[in-house]
Amino acid sequence: MSAAAHDDGHGHGADEQVGLKVLGTYGKVRTVQVNRPHPEDTTFLAATAKGLGVTLKHFARNLFLPLRKASARAKAGAPVDERMRNEIETVQYPEEKVTYPERYRGLHRLMLREDGAVRCVACMCCPTVCPAHCITIIPEESDSKGIEKRPAVFEIDELRCVVCGLCVEACPCDAIRMDSGQHAHPVEERAQAIETKQSMLDRGIRSIAKQGGEGPDWRADAPGKHPRDVNR
Repeated sequence: MSAAAHDDGHGHGADEQVGLKVLGTYGKVRTVQVNRPHPEDTTFLAATAKGLGVTLKHFARNLFLPLRKASARAKAGAPVDERMRNEIETVQYPEEKVTYPERYRGLHRLMLREDGAVRCVACMCCPTVCPAHCITIIPEESDSKGIEKRPAVFEIDELRCVVCGLCVEACPCDAIRMDSGQHAHPVEERAQAIETKQSMLDRGIRSIAKQGGEGPDWRADAPGKHPRDVNR
């Protein structure tokens, strides 16, 4: 094996490679020694034994340590004793069901106006802010006075949705919410996971939000406000 070092004219290598050790220099002929790994590092026996040890440790832990009670497994955020914890805890669904946290969002739903029409005005705020690009809206002209557009098509691909809730935050009309508490249902085909306008309207309720906000004099009508705050 030849060395990549260059002679600087004084019998020493000016640029030596890692793993090469110069033993001596005899004119233009140089003798090098390659640093070989230790014999125990050249086989996979030690690494295999270590990995099997970890596997057997987890196997024994999950085989002999007891499971938590069904009531504790079904409760989200239940305390767990790390010293006596079986890492494989299977919820026996549908006999056992996990209780969702209070802040669980769930599937989308579209809100309704007082006359039963959808509150969405197809402003495109939710598909614009969606990081997963899973919302599709095709607008059409609205028959209601004061409302320019409404969604002819409103679809959400639940397989792409990351459940971030940004569509709810961006909506200026309280038209879409994620407080249904229902998880996405298992499907066999991708098309079945797409929420349509009608499916989201079926979960919706009439919203009490006032279209356009409270108006410029909302502070004057608000109880408990100081008079000096009205003119702000």
